[in-house]
Amino acid sequence: MGNTDRRRPYLRIADDIRREIAAGRYAVGEQLPVARELADKYGVAMMTIGNALAVLRDEGLIETRQGSGSFVIGTPENGDDHQAATEEHSEEFLLLSQQLREIREHVQKLSFRLDELDARTHPDQPER
Repeated sequence: MGNTDRRRPYLRIADDIRREIAAGRYAVGEQLPVARELADKYGVAMMTIGNALAVLRDEGLIETRQGSGSFVIGTPENGDDHQAATEEHSEEFLLLSQQLREIREHVQKLSFRLDELDARTHPDQPER
C-alpha cells in the first residue's frame, strides 16, 4: 500500500514509536530517547519529533516532564482501546480519523501560537 509513505513524517514516527512501545522495546515507566536523539535517528527536525510525541501524548501512551524528557505511561493495548477497535475499520475510516486528529493538533498548535503572540503584543495585560 503506497499511501503510508504519503503521510506526514511525524505520523510515521509516532507509528514507529507506538509499535516499539507495543513490542515492549520501551516499557511503561521507561524514558524515551531525548528529542535530539530521536531527531538524529529519524533524520528529521526537532519540531517533527515534537509533533510525533504530541500524538503519543494525546493517545495517553507517554507523558513529557519538563526538563527530564518523555516517559512511557501506557501501552497501545491498555492505554487506548481505540487501537484494538481500529482493526475492523475500513481504510477510509482510518484515513479520516487520522486527518481529523491532524486537524485537531493543528488547531491546538495555532491556538498556542496565538496565545504566545497575544502575550507578546499585550505584555502589560495581566494573565487571563
